[in-house]
Order: sequence, then C-alpha cells, then structure tokens
Amino acid sequence: MCYDKLLKEMGARINARRRELKMTQETLAEKMDVSVQMISNLELGKKAIRPENIIKLCEAISVSSDYILMGKHPLGDIGVTIDGYNKLTPDQQKLINKIIEEIIRK
Repeated sequence: MCYDKLLKEMGARINARRRELKMTQETLAEKMDVSVQMISNLELGKKAIRPENIIKLCEAISVSSDYILMGKHPLGDIGVTIDGYNKLTPDQQKLINKIIEEIIRK
C-alpha cells in the first residue's frame, strides 16, 4: 500500500472516531498533550504519528492501535464495545447485563 494512502486512511479513521465521540481537535490535542496543528495534520494524512503518540491517541479516543493503523476492530476493542452498548435501548442493555452475569457465574 502506498505510504501517502495509508496516512490518509489513518487520518480518516482518527477524524471519524473523534467526531463520533463529539470531541474537538482542541480537546483531543489537550488529552494527548500535543498541538492542534498536529491533530489537524494527522487527520489530513499529512504527517506520520510517532509511536508514543499512537499510545496517547488510542487512550484518548478509546480504540486499539490495530484500528488506527489498519482499520481492524479487534474483539477486545473496548471503545467500540462501549459505543455499541450505549446505542442499545435500556431493555437491550439489561439483557446484555444478564448474559454477562450468567457467563461470569459459569
């Protein structure tokens, strides 16, 4: 895959997740202790991200590095799981809670 295309795809995933969380670039930059310009450059696919900043980014937007780098949602991606859970109705959430309790008991 072309390096520039990879950066743009990563940027699009970062942007989409940030917007999904209703987070501004400023808020994300603050959480990561980086500049707003860096966030903008990442989202536009203009700059690569340093390994230590990938860790900060993943923590700030509750996704795995696999998602940022390759677009893959691992089963254990808690951010995706929580988002899905929050979209359920209260009755659906109660059912999920009962299923989890039953699995834990076994």
